[in-house]
Amino acid sequence: METVSTKLEGIAKVAQMRPREKFTSLAHLINFEMLEQCHREMKPGKASGIDKMTKDKYSENLTENLENLITRMKKHSYRPQPVRRVYIAKPGTDKQRPLGIPAYEDKLVQAAIAKILNAIYEQKFVETSYGYRPNRSPHDALKALNVILHERPINYIVDVDIRGFFDHVDHQWMMKFIEHDIADPNILRYIKRFLKSGVMEDGQLHHTMEGTPQGGVVSPVLANVYLHYVQDLWFEKVVKKALQGAAYMIRFADDSIFCFEREEDAQEFYTRYQERLKKFNLEIAEEKSKIIYFSVKNSIRESGTFDFLGFTHYIGQSQNKRQRVKRKTCKKKYKSKMQEFKTWLRINMHEPLDTLTKSLNRKLRGYYGYYGITDNIIMLKKIREEIKKMLHKLLNRRSREHYLDWEAFKQLSKFFPIAKPRITVSIFELRQERGYIL
Repeated sequence: METVSTKLEGIAKVAQMRPREKFTSLAHLINFEMLEQCHREMKPGKASGIDKMTKDKYSENLTENLENLITRMKKHSYRPQPVRRVYIAKPGTDKQRPLGIPAYEDKLVQAAIAKILNAIYEQKFVETSYGYRPNRSPHDALKALNVILHERPINYIVDVDIRGFFDHVDHQWMMKFIEHDIADPNILRYIKRFLKSGVMEDGQLHHTMEGTPQGGVVSPVLANVYLHYVQDLWFEKVVKKALQGAAYMIRFADDSIFCFEREEDAQEFYTRYQERLKKFNLEIAEEKSKIIYFSVKNSIRESGTFDFLGFTHYIGQSQNKRQRVKRKTCKKKYKSKMQEFKTWLRINMHEPLDTLTKSLNRKLRGYYGYYGITDNIIMLKKIREEIKKMLHKLLNRRSREHYLDWEAFKQLSKFFPIAKPRITVSIFELRQERGYIL
């Protein structure tokens, strides 16, 4: 009997060998075994949707629940419930980002569909797309960009930001893109229903005429499909062929950096890109988008800087005095992370010091794990020093009778040390099989 993995591998092989093939029979893959696997892979303790169902609660009658769900799917009576809207703080701003939390069964069905879509589209997506894809990370995208900036004749960067991408995905275009590769009416029906399921906020149902809710299990792969056809293929197959010089793209989710040899090409692309997005009911955020001069090889003209994936990219000098690209934590991310640590310390200020420092160090090591890349040690040391000052201030606030001066705090820190930063990721470690050699 074929396993879920074997069936998905079969789909992937067909998509790779016959890229123009339309898949007509996929819904049967969403069976008991597939849904049970999706259930096992769900992380416990996650927020529930409007059904208030959790993983643990669903597990109490798992077999009966899954069989009932499958029966409803076969009868076409299964309909996704509206997602529950919640808001989370948007790093670096006073704004909040909306998230949509699906009902638990909807999470399972979305997870199953996402597996199927990933099996098909992983064979179609371009190599320079990194976000929400298996075995690819932000660090992989940064390493690939590093290769382009150092080893290709790049002089200009087009840094563009799509305004509210996830909120403005056009449903009709999305379905056209999916239908280009999939002809199974049941899969298409479920995807359309998820897009149209609506949002429940403060007891009020809001119909969704556009967008794909951030938080939905299937949303990341749908977003990649959308941008694959709107941007990636267009750039690779149309734009690059019409340019005079070299051009490259790196995309992580809806965050893209475009690299050009010639200024004229960069300017032409910037104009055409806006027209392209408009066709699909999207637009750039002009206040966040720009064309900048950025060249490793030319030391006569001063290069600008740009932010990508939480890092400010700039031209600096290596130890042998040669120009190369360097990175540091961007101001916006640094500021938002400092605020996050400050809030966390205030909430946990009455915890015993050993418990407090252990928890704080876990958070810090997670931070170091992402931002601990080549050249960024100064920013890591800076955030550690600021956190030490916060902790010193906090300890004096909770014990007003005994003031702890800085020297005494330093002695105390020997028994309850704050994790020291270290570089964990070399930006120059490349894996050729990932498509870094562009």
